[in-house]
Amino acid sequence: MTGNEKRHPDGRVELVDTRRIAASPLYNHDLAPVPVERRNWTTYNYAALWVSMAHCIPTYMLAAGLMSTGMNWWQALITILLGNTIVLAPILLNSHPGTKYGIPFPVFARASYGTIGSNLPALMRALVACGWFGIQSWIGGEALHTLFASVIPRWASLLGPGFSGHTGTEWLSFLLFWGLNVLIIYEGMDVLRVVENWAAPFVLVMAGALLVWAVREAKGLGPLLAQPGRFHTPGEFLPVFIPSLTAMIGYWATLSLNMPDFTRFGRSQREQMVGQVVALPTTMSVFAAMGVLITSATVIIYGESIWDPVKLVGRFTSPVVVAFAMFTAVVATLSVNIAANVVSPANDFANAFPRLISFKTGGLITGLVGILMQPWRLLADASGYIYNWLLGYSGGLGSIAGVLIADYWLVRRRSLRLEDLYLTQGAYTYRGGWNLPAVAATGLGCAMAWGGLLLAPLRPLYDYAWFVGFAVAFVVYAALMRGGSAVDPRGVPKEAS
Repeated sequence: MTGNEKRHPDGRVELVDTRRIAASPLYNHDLAPVPVERRNWTTYNYAALWVSMAHCIPTYMLAAGLMSTGMNWWQALITILLGNTIVLAPILLNSHPGTKYGIPFPVFARASYGTIGSNLPALMRALVACGWFGIQSWIGGEALHTLFASVIPRWASLLGPGFSGHTGTEWLSFLLFWGLNVLIIYEGMDVLRVVENWAAPFVLVMAGALLVWAVREAKGLGPLLAQPGRFHTPGEFLPVFIPSLTAMIGYWATLSLNMPDFTRFGRSQREQMVGQVVALPTTMSVFAAMGVLITSATVIIYGESIWDPVKLVGRFTSPVVVAFAMFTAVVATLSVNIAANVVSPANDFANAFPRLISFKTGGLITGLVGILMQPWRLLADASGYIYNWLLGYSGGLGSIAGVLIADYWLVRRRSLRLEDLYLTQGAYTYRGGWNLPAVAATGLGCAMAWGGLLLAPLRPLYDYAWFVGFAVAFVVYAALMRGGSAVDPRGVPKEAS
């Protein structure tokens, strides 16, 4: 604790005088620590945040995708519930410093990686967010395309066959939805905040209506629940369950790192924890259950598993029903995309060049990289979405989580020097702005998690990518920092003591 820090009775910390950090090249308005008087998010706010982020089409597709890989309804739901319960632990552990110090994720990462080294985890996290931005934009574009097709005659063939298996109007719809996201980023999010509160409930209503239709068309719940999976013994199920569970953790592994971006506004540790614990597992499980049942129904009704709800609604004949459902999907996807996939990467890109990149510029970079990552390929089939995209990046994010949690909870015992996080010469400068143990631990964690992609004997490690990356990085970082006596008993680097 320094003379410029004020500790409140509830444990939250703020700076008394911010003039010194405001003059630093590591500072900008978007990365600044939030004053305690502005930390006013309640239990309801955090619960509503998770409800709005979880009630989205990718969540539905997540559950439906498991059904497409051969699971039955209860196997898919257990996998989702268990994955979301496990990922809740790192989410809560990394949420604590945000509420205590009022700092966003990239600034928190400076404590373990160094003032410059923090760009390594921040940009790794940002690239994943760019991929998600692209995925959500493609889904929103599909919804727009279906909406236009329901009200404009011959819309699908209006601009010709297009390319890469998608018509010209599909590409136009994608670019229109992408542009709408960028417009909101530049015009401000006031309009978005108005619709965010009712967008998620509307998605729930749409899914509920689809479920009622599915149950009716399938002649009751009995046939849906009786749909057999392809796995009848533990030996058949486990080889699919393990990578699927890891992929479920990977789904929210992004937020397990950057929750400080939101908990920095928390009124208390208890409120942010209760809001998240109550909302995340329950919301994901309920919405995923709807996806599981509806996908089971498509097998009975159409003779094939339709895991994309936009394509399913597109088969309906009533233009009014299709138009209403797709308008709801467009608004909700827009809302989720900005909240979940722009806030974090915009801050992460700003962390790399605080004086050059603002939130708006970071948002534009996110959108452009999202296109370059070709989301239409990521969503081409259920197995690719789950086992290539979600499972693949989980190893890298698990490695970062291992370092962050080991540093904050084990090495520093929840004690940071708030002002030094923004100074070029301070406790977190290390060697030229880089903390090499953090880089080494992250690199080794990633190598072990991803080694199975190159070496067949290590393939089982890839199936456990998030767990392997987390465990290896956690142990290696803790050993290097303690073994090398890099910090004093207060958890502060010795060269800065």
